[in-house]
Amino acid sequence: MIFRAVEDADLIERTRKGDVESYNLLVSRWEKRVYNYLLRILGNRLACREDALDLSQDVFLKAYQNIRKLEDPSRFGPWLFRIAHNEAYSLFRKRKPEDELTGIEQTHEQAYPVELRLAASAALDKLSPEQREAVVLKIYQGFKFEEMAQVLDCPVSTVKSRLYTALEILKIQLAPVRTRGVG
Repeated sequence: MIFRAVEDADLIERTRKGDVESYNLLVSRWEKRVYNYLLRILGNRLACREDALDLSQDVFLKAYQNIRKLEDPSRFGPWLFRIAHNEAYSLFRKRKPEDELTGIEQTHEQAYPVELRLAASAALDKLSPEQREAVVLKIYQGFKFEEMAQVLDCPVSTVKSRLYTALEILKIQLAPVRTRGVG
């Protein structure tokens, strides 16, 4: 990961000097992660896949336009995800409330039985948007708490609270029926 950060920082520096190909390399490294993040936040319906693709393009365009504003190139990932977060929530504000955050995509479909994927999706639907995003950033994207705080623009303590509350809800929702309430 340190090697990747050095490489990203070098590509960012080249991009700042006008090397568009360097930025294209950055995009190719990060586009799948950004798309998957947006897809998980938006949901797993066909329209959401199209929205996630459109938003991904917007994210990378805004990142390119603002790359000179990035103070610490080693923090490119959290900075990029903050842009993605802002774009997603901008879309949410444009939509009706019932359209927001109604599903989640599972990217490892062959690795898990259908029943488990459905149960996980239903359990994630029980979370608030803030809790769901904390789970997506930590579990699916592997961000550290400090990076999550940067993406979500809130204190680390708030991030931890959202995540731990979400994990408790998921634990209850995913527990076998006969063990719920026992504990």
